[in-house]
Amino acid sequence: MEQIELFVIESPCKGVCENSKKGFCKGCLRSRDERFHWFSLSNEARYHVLDLCKHRRLRLIKARQERLEADSIKALPYGMEDEPLADLFELEKMAVTND
Repeated sequence: MEQIELFVIESPCKGVCENSKKGFCKGCLRSRDERFHWFSLSNEARYHVLDLCKHRRLRLIKARQERLEADSIKALPYGMEDEPLADLFELEKMAVTND
C-alpha cells in the first residue's frame, strides 16, 4: 500500500547553481538531469535523488578529510616523518645533570 504524501518535497537547491568538474551542482549535488527533471519526478523519485545527494555529500566530506590529512603529512619539512621527536624537557634535565 502506497502512502499518500500531503506535502510536496521541495527542491534542495541552495542557490549556488554552479557545476563541478564531474557535472554535479556545487550547492545541492544533483546531476544536470536530476535538476532539470525535478518538477516532473514523483515523490518517491525525489526521495531517491535526495538520498543520492546525501551519499555524494558524505563521499565529498570524506575525500576532503583524507586530502587534509595527506596535506598535513606533506607539510612537514623534508625528512621529519621518520625523525623521532625529542622531549625538550628531558634534554634540559640531562644537560643540568651532566654539569
